[in-house]
Amino acid sequence: MNPYEILGISENATDEEVKKAYKELVKKYHPDKYVDNPLSDLAAEKIKEINIAYDTIMKQRKAQAGSSSYGEQGYNGSALYKEILVMINSGNLAGAESKLQAVPVAERSAEWYFCYGEICKARGWFDNARTYYTTAVNMDPSNRRYRAALNGLYNYARGYTGGSAARGYNDSDQLCRVCQTLYCLDCLCECMGGDCIRCC
Repeated sequence: MNPYEILGISENATDEEVKKAYKELVKKYHPDKYVDNPLSDLAAEKIKEINIAYDTIMKQRKAQAGSSSYGEQGYNGSALYKEILVMINSGNLAGAESKLQAVPVAERSAEWYFCYGEICKARGWFDNARTYYTTAVNMDPSNRRYRAALNGLYNYARGYTGGSAARGYNDSDQLCRVCQTLYCLDCLCECMGGDCIRCC
C-alpha cells in the first residue's frame, strides 16, 4: 500500500507535514492506550504499519535528495528552495511550481528565478528557462550554478541546431529545391494533359 495513504497525506506534503502526521497517528494508536483492550493486537499492527510507512517515505526522500545534483553537500540555499529542487528532480513540476508561486514577489531571490528556470527547462520551455536563468545570473553574478545552467542551455541549443543538418533541417536550399521540383513536375504533367498539383 502507498505509504502516503497510510499516513493520510499527499505525496506533495513537506517533511514537516509528514512528521506531524506520523506523530499524530503514533499518539492515536500507541499501545499504552490499548492495554487490556481487545483491539490491542490491531493497534500494534497499525503502529507497525505506520512506522514502516514513515521509514519508507523518509528513505525515499533522502535517496531523492542524494541522487539530485543539489544534494546535502554544497547546497547553500534555503530549505524551501532545496525542497523545490528535489521536487523538480523527482518530476513533481506542478508541486514545485505551486510552492514557488506562493513566495511573495518581494521575496523572490536569484534562487527563486533559478528554480523557475529549472521547471521551464524540464518542461522543454527553453526560451522561458533562459529568461529565468538570466535573471538569476544578473541578480547573483558570482553564482557558478546559475551560470552553468545558463551556459548549459546555450550549449544545448547550439548542439540542437548544429546537429540539425543530420536530421535534414539545416539546408536552407532544400525547401527551395523541393518546391522547384514540384513546380517542374506540375508543368510537365500539365503539358501531357494531366495535373500533379490541382491548385496551380
